[in-house]
Amino acid sequence: MTAPETLPESLTDPESLRERALDALTTARDRTALLTSCVEEPELTAQHSPLMSPLVWDLAHIGNQEELWLLRAVAGREAMRPEIDGLYDAFEHSRAERPSLPLLPPAEARLYAAEVRGRALDVLESTAFQGTRLTEAGFAFGMIAQHEQQHDETMLITHQLRKGPAALTAPDPAPAPLFTGPAEVLVPGGPFIMGTSTEPWALDNERPAHRRTVPSFFIDTTPVTNAAYQAFIEDGGYGDRRWWTPEGWDHIRAHDIEAPLFWRREGGQWLRRRFGVTEVVPPDEPVLHVCWYEADAYARWAGRRLPTEAEWEKAARHDPASDRSTRYPWGDADPTPEHANLGQRHLRPAPAGSYPAGASPLGVRQLIGDVWEWTSSDLTPYPGFVAFPYREYSEVFFGPEYKVLRGGSFAVDPVACRGTFRNWDYPIRRQIFSGFRTARDAGSGGS
Repeated sequence: MTAPETLPESLTDPESLRERALDALTTARDRTALLTSCVEEPELTAQHSPLMSPLVWDLAHIGNQEELWLLRAVAGREAMRPEIDGLYDAFEHSRAERPSLPLLPPAEARLYAAEVRGRALDVLESTAFQGTRLTEAGFAFGMIAQHEQQHDETMLITHQLRKGPAALTAPDPAPAPLFTGPAEVLVPGGPFIMGTSTEPWALDNERPAHRRTVPSFFIDTTPVTNAAYQAFIEDGGYGDRRWWTPEGWDHIRAHDIEAPLFWRREGGQWLRRRFGVTEVVPPDEPVLHVCWYEADAYARWAGRRLPTEAEWEKAARHDPASDRSTRYPWGDADPTPEHANLGQRHLRPAPAGSYPAGASPLGVRQLIGDVWEWTSSDLTPYPGFVAFPYREYSEVFFGPEYKVLRGGSFAVDPVACRGTFRNWDYPIRRQIFSGFRTARDAGSGGS
């Protein structure tokens, strides 16, 4: 038997949830302001990469989604700016098209988002957290806070892609002693509860909670480091077809990929560009900006594989002692700076092996924060999945085109990161803050 999910009182009491929503919305808006005020107007309206929207599009899109869901859907109010809905519909125009649209200029976008926020806070104060699925436990407010933080992460990616001097600064993570613990951890096989039916702000693809069984497996104690990945490069990994899927091999050859994105070799050492600063690649940090094909090839080279999504979640959530699934690897308490590298407190991953307080009961570290971790799994619905509140959040992405990432990164806010949270992207994507760890069957040999 597996024990049912439990939640702390702060996630079940309506007034505590109301305070939580206010804090989440405020934190997100403060971050949006930082990301859009640290550069001049021409950089807000420019497209720094065809993969990304202009920063000013994200700014107004954040306000438009907040108006659509909190003012119109929850409060039933008339539309403030119905004529701009199409401009900021993420499915109506591709990112490459958006610079050519008649977008709100920066000052007007800021004013619009601020006006929406003022009215939304009035709605938050007066809404009963019950009665409809949108208002139950403040779901709509949590959804909008998560949406804004997801776009803040997207804007941070744009900052990484932009050329020129650094516009953002943040302290580095605290130094950590070189990790000397075991390279891998055995996760016993058996059933566990995957997903959630009780987390109040969990999104549709995280639901419902269901029983899943996986065989015993080993998983890396920490994410794969830059030093380990450099060994793959130096061993000719990018030139050896044996390690790559046919699609991956074709992709790296077609695009002349020989190292993670933003890396270059100079003077016999590897350098990287990170938010406008060029630096020596730190050997003990988790590798960053690798696509799924690169992660998969490294795992094959190392005689291992990527974990499945179910394996990753069992390693992150299942407590063998209590036989229950927790909200996070360390338990049910919300993340703190001692648990994980989240919320853009730092602009880089912490050294591998950091945050012992955030380890799982079995000792797996950094499952939350630092780098998104590629899994071997396609994005598929859980048994009993129901799209809510709109199909375009998850359902339209189900299928073999997208691979699942788990765990969040240093760029993810805690409101948009938990043990059940699912992210996904094309296997070619490298601009995202993605890394990985490897696994192996319990009956197979170690690396």
